[in-house]
Amino acid sequence: MTLEEGRRVRLTEDLGIGEAVAGEPGAVVGFLSLGAGTEGTVERVDGELPESEEVLEYQRLKALFDAYGHTMPLASLERLEAEIAALEPEWAAYRERGSRVTVRVRWDNGFVLDGAHQDILTPL
Repeated sequence: MTLEEGRRVRLTEDLGIGEAVAGEPGAVVGFLSLGAGTEGTVERVDGELPESEEVLEYQRLKALFDAYGHTMPLASLERLEAEIAALEPEWAAYRERGSRVTVRVRWDNGFVLDGAHQDILTPL
């Protein structure tokens, strides 16, 4: 899904915002939550979220294999190929999903959520 400024979105799951605190330290008086189904408008697309550790490791190992695989001893090469194969499902999921971004959304109820991951939003 591609999010862009001005696009209408819906929250796909309940989202806990935090605790409301009274005047004295540690005195919690409530918890704010935005309910699934809340609709709003994307005000700003911030940037891409970093890849997972597994994706970064796959990229590192694959680059090592491509650059030096032909010079490695057979046992090392086989171990490297096994490590790459173990990470391929995560890599395939990343490629299918594409890069993810964070956005600023102004909800119809007036609240603003900044730094929201696109995974919790669905376009309308």
